[in-house]
Amino acid sequence: MPKYGLSDGAVEADNADLAAPPPRRARRAAWLLGPALVAGVAYLDPGNVASNMTAGARFGYLLVWVVVLGNSMAWLIQYLSAKLGIVTGQSLAETLGERIRRPWVRRGYWLQAELVAMATDIAEVIGGAVALWLLFGVPLPIGGLITGAVSIALLLVQQRRGARTFEFVVIGLLAVIALGFTYGVFVAPPDPAGVALGLVPRFEGSESVLLAASILGATIMPHAIYAHSALARDRFAAPGARPADRAAGIPRLLRATRWDVSIALVIAGTVNLCILLLAAANLAGVPGTDSLEGAYRALQTGLGAVVATLFAVGLLASGLASTAVGAYAGAEIMHGLLRIRVPLLARRLVTLVPAIVILALGADPTQALILSQVVLSFGIPFALIPLIALTARRDVLGAHRNCWWTTAAGVVAAVFLVALNAVLLWLVLTGG
Repeated sequence: MPKYGLSDGAVEADNADLAAPPPRRARRAAWLLGPALVAGVAYLDPGNVASNMTAGARFGYLLVWVVVLGNSMAWLIQYLSAKLGIVTGQSLAETLGERIRRPWVRRGYWLQAELVAMATDIAEVIGGAVALWLLFGVPLPIGGLITGAVSIALLLVQQRRGARTFEFVVIGLLAVIALGFTYGVFVAPPDPAGVALGLVPRFEGSESVLLAASILGATIMPHAIYAHSALARDRFAAPGARPADRAAGIPRLLRATRWDVSIALVIAGTVNLCILLLAAANLAGVPGTDSLEGAYRALQTGLGAVVATLFAVGLLASGLASTAVGAYAGAEIMHGLLRIRVPLLARRLVTLVPAIVILALGADPTQALILSQVVLSFGIPFALIPLIALTARRDVLGAHRNCWWTTAAGVVAAVFLVALNAVLLWLVLTGG
């Protein structure tokens, strides 16, 4: 496939697709979906659960607008990431690794991206460990090791069975996550008037700003930006991709990707909103419910064992799926920016250490999750700004570069996120 255009085979594939019966076209179109659903797991990791649950328990419906806004910005960001991978056949990390010429600058860039990836890993491993503790009474450090071991198994599936099999496994976990976190909202529906009022942008003190940054950091995750470009590359442009996928043609792949991202973000946004609404409707003002374990006990007492158990099962599936995607992104960041590959097991063991240490020291898991999401929010500009700049360039994407309004929307999103982080930093430093 040429870098910026369509081969004769691609044109023939598109013509054959148009001539095919509607059911066949639908099946072929559905086969192109998947990478965004895998990347979308990053939007449903335990950090999201902790941030949204805490926001609902402490402030009721106040921060509903943050979840909606974050999900809207995430659609554009994830589409641009996938487009970069499809058109160039490279991940964002690989593209940056080629363009950052000075080795020390590239290493510094890798260091901040690696720290963000480790913060992601902390949230995901802790979330899985908490879920195993709630469900089976497994000690937190042991639960963290189990979560890490399962993530290694999932990554081995991706390495040995290919991108499509990995997608099927992760999408299956995504279905479990969606069921676990949305069931409670149907049992105890939120107040419609409260939800409507929550759509009005506002804050109530510095703690609500901290939680807003945490929600955005958990929603628009830097590692999801790196991962999605790599997932799209692996599926459609890598040597191991299916010939039918490669022959589909860039315009058709981009159309399918828009559907893929839309489906993934509708699912992720709905689930995140349900988590906040569940807490706002049932946990607001209840002592101790601003932690995962406290929320679980309160749900068990107020809504029954089924709702609480499904919540914990969703949390477990969230930790297992998202830690595999996070480890995939971390490996891609290292390969793209440093141009080296570390053996999977060695890298996974190293990145597990911070989370296991935090669990072994007895730190508050929910607070650790929320703070890890704040760290992620500071890593967003380093992934988002280069993504917008690269996808706007003709020498990178050719005829598929951004339209001016797409770039303008990306710039607005980046400015908003950077400004929010600056306000957060000022509040932290001044104690406001």
